[in-house]
Amino acid sequence: MRSTFTRAALAALALGGWAANGSAGAQEAMRPGFHAGTVIPDFGAVASVDGHAPIPAEATFSIVFDASDPGKPGSINSTIESAARFINMHVEAGVPREAIRLAVVVHGQAAFDLTDAATYAAKHDGAANANLAAIAALSQHDVRFILCGQSAAALGIKRDQLAPGVRMSLSAMTAHALLQQQGYTLNPF
Repeated sequence: MRSTFTRAALAALALGGWAANGSAGAQEAMRPGFHAGTVIPDFGAVASVDGHAPIPAEATFSIVFDASDPGKPGSINSTIESAARFINMHVEAGVPREAIRLAVVVHGQAAFDLTDAATYAAKHDGAANANLAAIAALSQHDVRFILCGQSAAALGIKRDQLAPGVRMSLSAMTAHALLQQQGYTLNPF
């Protein structure tokens, strides 16, 4: 009886994390039907979908994710989690990893999610930046992280306060325009 209660309690916590955060990182893997991805196992849990429309063998994806809403202090930003999920689910569905190019453009208050541990902690009452491990893992898979320079200037974020691998653009508008010229399309959510 106790183990049944414990499993039910853990499931409730996992589902609560999903609903409250839009994404719950490692907790998501506990959600029924979801499992760790094979490319980025620590982030972007996926569900297998039987009977989905086939993805053409020649399909390629160049997608930009836009983030202006920050993650909750100490939690991963849901847009960064979504980028990991995109890679994991498409590779699981048979898309070659090399056929996927992703970028994450960040602006507004979400800018602090791309900062180093000290800058993030100073902004969020000592909270750890849960985004750092995800940024590192995704960067190893050639995901580009681009911070809006206008947001950084408005928020007082300096170049040397960014997480490793994060680039700064003149603006998020500039980054989106340049990525579009390189064949990227905007993920609408």
